[in-house]
Amino acid sequence: MPSKTVVVGSSIGLHARPAAIIAEAVVASGAEVTLATAGEEPVDAGSALMIMTLGAGNGDQVTVESDDEAALSTVADLVAKDLDA
Repeated sequence: MPSKTVVVGSSIGLHARPAAIIAEAVVASGAEVTLATAGEEPVDAGSALMIMTLGAGNGDQVTVESDDEAALSTVADLVAKDLDA
């Protein structure tokens, strides 16, 4: 499955607000997308709660995986942005 590793851009990490924005984008895409931190199992990026379980903070690396290139690119861009601004 194609993947892209990005650095979390949100100043407080992937807490409720960024997680909700990312999950909403995944659901809207209709694609299967997962997120994972190093050494951890991937989680469903369509679930804000699952995204928050990653515990990913600002500057942490997150791997985004999806067979849908557009969804992969969109989610990777969102993870890398400061969604708290």
